[in-house]
Amino acid sequence: MAKKKILLVEDEEKLLANLADKLQAEGYDVFSAADGEAGWELVQGDSFDLIVLDIMLPRLDGLSLCRMIRNDSRTADVPIIMLTARGTEVDKIVGLESGADDYVVKPFGLGEFLARVRVQMRRPLMDRGLQQDELISGDLRLDLTGRRVFKDEEEVKLTNKEFDLLTVFMRNVKAVLSRDLILTNVWGYDYYPMDKRTVDVHIRWLREKIEENPSSPKRISTVRGVGYRFEG
Repeated sequence: MAKKKILLVEDEEKLLANLADKLQAEGYDVFSAADGEAGWELVQGDSFDLIVLDIMLPRLDGLSLCRMIRNDSRTADVPIIMLTARGTEVDKIVGLESGADDYVVKPFGLGEFLARVRVQMRRPLMDRGLQQDELISGDLRLDLTGRRVFKDEEEVKLTNKEFDLLTVFMRNVKAVLSRDLILTNVWGYDYYPMDKRTVDVHIRWLREKIEENPSSPKRISTVRGVGYRFEG
């Protein structure tokens, strides 16, 4: 079996070397770049199973690079973990708004980092042991095997996390799902309390893609003080 490939884009030489060593020891094939433009060249020339980006990069910053990756149809679904020395909730939301799947604040433990890498590398637990090939709700059809979504038979382009989030909802129609439950099923591990905003950000993105009027959603309703419910 071919090794899974990870791209590291980080300008701190020591950190880059430590992360590369740990990931290689875990059995991954690791590529690296020390600035955003070099990272973009690697993204354009190869395919990766995961991309790890520092936000503060020379030549091309990590947020801009993340948006470029998300806007390219060839790389739109590649999981992205962002690294930053910042630690405020606003900075985290900016990273998520740019299309990142996860966000790690420096300094961080290598054990925590590797755990987050493993989460991004594996299929969500919610898909295991279930034999359905597709889920249907009204004019929405979710192809589990191909990881594609169709609305009125027109494909809707979703990120990996948006797809996983919609899968959880479509498997639990009319059930109220708390943010903690969504985090566990979609992200696969517990977040700190402030990270629950991650759910809100991704649901807003999802509403923009599947709702007729995202500002007045009919499919995904907010249950104040609890979480969200998929109405079908």
